[in-house]
Amino acid sequence: MKKIIECVPNFSEGRDMGIINQITSEIETVEGVKLLDVDPGKATNRTVVTFVGTPDEVIEAAFRAVKKASQLIDMSKHKGEHPRMGATDVCPLVPVANISMEEVIEYAHRLAERIGSELKIPVYCYENAAKLPERRNLANCRSGEYEGMQEKLSKPEWKPDFGPAEFNSRSGVTAVGARDFLVAYNINLNTTSTRRANAIAFDVREKGRVKREGHPLTGKKVLDEKGQPVYIPGSLKAVKGIGWYIEEYGIAQISMNLTNISITPVHIAFEEVCKKAEARGVRVTGSELVGLVPKKTLIDAGKYFLTKQNRSLGVSESEIIKIAVKSMGLDELKPFNPREKVIEYMLEDDSSQKLLNMNLQEFADETASESPAPGGGSISAYAGALGISLGIMVANLSSHKRGWDEKWEYYSKWAEKGQAIKDELLFLVDEDTNAFNKIMDAFGLPKSNDKEKAERAKAIQDATKYAIEIPLRVMKKSLEAMEILEDMANNGLPASVSDAGVGAACVRSAVIGAFLNVKINGQDLEEKKYLEKILKEGKAIEAEACKKEAEILKIVETKIS
Repeated sequence: MKKIIECVPNFSEGRDMGIINQITSEIETVEGVKLLDVDPGKATNRTVVTFVGTPDEVIEAAFRAVKKASQLIDMSKHKGEHPRMGATDVCPLVPVANISMEEVIEYAHRLAERIGSELKIPVYCYENAAKLPERRNLANCRSGEYEGMQEKLSKPEWKPDFGPAEFNSRSGVTAVGARDFLVAYNINLNTTSTRRANAIAFDVREKGRVKREGHPLTGKKVLDEKGQPVYIPGSLKAVKGIGWYIEEYGIAQISMNLTNISITPVHIAFEEVCKKAEARGVRVTGSELVGLVPKKTLIDAGKYFLTKQNRSLGVSESEIIKIAVKSMGLDELKPFNPREKVIEYMLEDDSSQKLLNMNLQEFADETASESPAPGGGSISAYAGALGISLGIMVANLSSHKRGWDEKWEYYSKWAEKGQAIKDELLFLVDEDTNAFNKIMDAFGLPKSNDKEKAERAKAIQDATKYAIEIPLRVMKKSLEAMEILEDMANNGLPASVSDAGVGAACVRSAVIGAFLNVKINGQDLEEKKYLEKILKEGKAIEAEACKKEAEILKIVETKIS
């Protein structure tokens, strides 16, 4: 599971596309990073860039972009409507998938330290990456803007977190932060009234609406001791929102920024707007996501709506996302293609999933060809995936059985667990072939001198060890499937008990087949003690799989007869 982060640097140039293109080209030179969006603004003289990828690669791309901006943008000549203090004004990092905020903060500090030490640019860390409480708010860090930075840096309390406490007249000051993922989300209404849309927006947004004496619309504003308006908070935390009319669609919308989707996810915002709209005689007809979102956003939404329907959550990822799209009407205004809206899908490398992208005929033909891969390792992984898929099927059918409604959660949990096993085994189908290719690549390395020979020998041994570990993972993961298949044989839909038996037979074959690959790939491994340990572990897994298969088939035969 790859760790993925997003970076959204803002550069103080929005008019000269030559400069902008040179900066973004630096980002695209880093493998493992994908440039998603470049949004220049002429009035603000500022460009917002969005790219994603694995953490080390993202901070490398960010550094290269910051460096190029420092070479091309002269802040002493910069004018623009947006507040700014540096050539690279802000550079926030955002967790997307399989990474915690704490880890992202560490990456932000690494990036900030490098900008400060190598480029001699003063850096403040803000939001979650802030080293001091008063620097958490970006506005505090940027107060005084570029023109006031020389004086600001001379004050002890505003010594930069990284870099010199000296004014860099060309590049100014940069803020590096770590923040939560922000989702721009619009909800469609069956009205053309901006006033009614605004009323609903004020009901839900965290800021709420101004408190008034008497009539809620025309009454006198209530002020605090400082003379500022008092607000009645809305029902959703970490949500900003307004109502507006979209002429293109001929409807009013609630336009929201969900600033922390771990506090208020998209589906909760949708449900709450539905409630508030209904209370005002307005109906929600659908919604739209602006820009890209992490996959978890749609998975969580799909599971939420499946739970409301008392349906199993152990269905395929594509089915869960389909439920999310239909439940929130994400395709009302235009077609919704998850492959173009989900960050993880945009980053997928199709070449690494060559086998999974084939149909059954193509997969069989490729296996039967003269090519040595895919071989027994990939077939074993696929057999295991098919075996657990039968167990998932029995669980999902059981959750739907008339009269078993009160047990749907029981079967849903088994199906969910099975889906996780299936997904890893499917990944291992291609990964076994990739492991074989690593060995071939290692043998192809140069060996013209002693150093190259040593490096080649090490690469071969490392690749060989990986080619052993992959089928071992197939064995372990396949064995986990037996628990589910046994429960489905005992407690699942009686008419599908044979499917549990077939699943067990597939899984046992997967374990035995994968172990054969462990043994043959280990023939050339020089670390004999490591190999002995692996073979001992594999033998135990194989014995347990055969035992479990026999027990499950006994249950199946008893029930059939």
